[in-house]
Amino acid sequence: MLRGSPERELAAWWEAEAVAATKAQAAKEQVRVDPGAAGEPERKAGEEQPKEPAPAPPCAAEEGDARIPPRPPPTLPVSLAKPEPASGLCPHGKSRIKGRSCKRSSGQPDEYCSLRPVTVDSSKARTSLDALKISIRQLKWKEFPFGRRLPCDIYWHGVSFHDNDIFSGQVNKFPGMTEMVRKITLSRAVRIMQNLFPEEYNFYPRSWILPDEFQLFVAQVQMVKDGDPSWKPTFIVKPDSGCQGDGIYLIKDPSDIRLSGTLQSRPAVVQEYICKPLLIDKLKFDIRLYVLLKSLEPLEIYIAKDGLSRFCTEPYQEPNPKNLHHIFMHLTNYSLNVHSGNFVHSDSTSTGSKRTFSSILYRLSSKGVDIKKVWSDIISLVIKTVIALTPQLKVFHQSDIPAGRPGPTCFQILGFDILLMKNLKPILLEVNANPSMRIEHEQELSPGVFENVPSLVDEEVKVAVIRDTLRLMDPLKKKRESHFPDIYMDRKHRFPPVSERMSSLKLQLSKLSIVRSQLLGKSLASKENPPHSDLASASQGNANPDAHLPSICLKQVFPKYAKQFNYLRLVDRMANLFIRFLGIKGTMKLGPTGFRTFIRSCKLSSSSLSMAAVDILYIDITRRWNSMTMDQRDSGTHHQPLMSHGGQTGMGSTFLFLLLKGQDGGGG
Repeated sequence: MLRGSPERELAAWWEAEAVAATKAQAAKEQVRVDPGAAGEPERKAGEEQPKEPAPAPPCAAEEGDARIPPRPPPTLPVSLAKPEPASGLCPHGKSRIKGRSCKRSSGQPDEYCSLRPVTVDSSKARTSLDALKISIRQLKWKEFPFGRRLPCDIYWHGVSFHDNDIFSGQVNKFPGMTEMVRKITLSRAVRIMQNLFPEEYNFYPRSWILPDEFQLFVAQVQMVKDGDPSWKPTFIVKPDSGCQGDGIYLIKDPSDIRLSGTLQSRPAVVQEYICKPLLIDKLKFDIRLYVLLKSLEPLEIYIAKDGLSRFCTEPYQEPNPKNLHHIFMHLTNYSLNVHSGNFVHSDSTSTGSKRTFSSILYRLSSKGVDIKKVWSDIISLVIKTVIALTPQLKVFHQSDIPAGRPGPTCFQILGFDILLMKNLKPILLEVNANPSMRIEHEQELSPGVFENVPSLVDEEVKVAVIRDTLRLMDPLKKKRESHFPDIYMDRKHRFPPVSERMSSLKLQLSKLSIVRSQLLGKSLASKENPPHSDLASASQGNANPDAHLPSICLKQVFPKYAKQFNYLRLVDRMANLFIRFLGIKGTMKLGPTGFRTFIRSCKLSSSSLSMAAVDILYIDITRRWNSMTMDQRDSGTHHQPLMSHGGQTGMGSTFLFLLLKGQDGGGG
């Protein structure tokens, strides 16, 4: 700033005014003035001023690192005495109520001093434990790493809803989700929607289930080759129970001898391989996006604004018989490529073998790519996939947590693995019910000796996802809002907070302005409003736990865009009808009469679906069910038919597809 500039003169004038007002006011009464943050509302005399929150460094605000100690708040050269507590107030500025006292000093605060912290049971968190701990510390909640006899507000499970018996609170898993997103089950669910809405569900590769559909796979491939002899496809085989790239391999022809081993060992899905992916630095990569399923009824979906881009470690070439076995070229799984000698651990979000998705979008944007269109297509893919999964999930949920009975509410973070094609069309690879939330990687110090090294890319993305999921699920948020409604106003309606990025001049001017306004208006305000008249304003400074946190990184996409996708919820509405008219019972067997009742109650019979056709449909489903082995029924790798709920699942996609379209798209 130049000497004699208007800003300097204005600052000098405000400082002189503030000093003069301070001396005049100090002579009349003792008042403690808090320099505060720019734009903070005035406070009444006699109220204790909360300390100004220290602005966090930009990297800490973005990465959510709670371990960086806050810097001491800046102070102004104003020395005023602290007032005694006003009559009727406890030492913490809260009302003294007859028969009750402030217990903050004893470590047992009551509701008149502060709302209790949210409690989180992390005893089953497993691999997400470190990121969860950081998130809980940032939120200033209470963690119980070894469990608790009393109920907790939130239970964080690492694997399954059934990790523990829970009768209240919230749990971060839905019953049946692990089974629903396995490769075979996901393929069946999406296939139903592909038959009903083929143009809307063309983001999932054509798939066949082995061994059940092996002959169909051979016949369809041969039929396409006969029609187009130049077609030279590549297929990728994924074991149903595999994870982290285990057991995945590529083939060029159904006659590949490795398929015979798959037929004899474990079920798998074989899919068309995407031969023309988008490349960055000549490397193939995929995207791991984190999706929060906040509720099933009503359906609420959130997508994280950033994700991870995981790169192969060998330059990409289109598949040929010589490179089919090059897993570091074709498979993007981090758990595989991390063992490559070319894997690069980087502290930068835009370099290395694992980067943020936002860095990829920025790079594409610099080349003229329409990023909004890319995001729009990804959001559409996510919503459509969840819509395909929800019918069966509702039946699972109703079975484990029947309506009217005690039980927890559920939410879950899902990992969507998405591949961008060369034309920027997103392709769904798979959905993970238990995406890895580790924020470190192993580094080999010497042969056989490893240590865990923090991964800044993982921490930046995953801590934000967990922390903001907890913020959205906060069970005490409504109580805080009812106690202190003013501080929970939308940010655009509040006074702007002081940012670390504000220049020192603007910061000083803002604080001097506050001091001046407080001193000039203090006397009038204290006469009109006695110090003990507004207890809420005395505690607002500590009431908002989100004041020190960045904005939530999760964006709601449903029901925000519900109007665009509600027509796809046909099968979902059938699940609702099934639950409503028949209910869910663990041992329920639906006979032919009950099946007819269901059809009539749901008003599904018509001229094209007569009662005679309904009986034939029932016989067909029963035949299919009876032909399954006991292992198939219990494996969770298929959708069981409607008439047998058992303990696993109730309404099956086999029934739904046959009922809506007829077997193989035929009549009925």
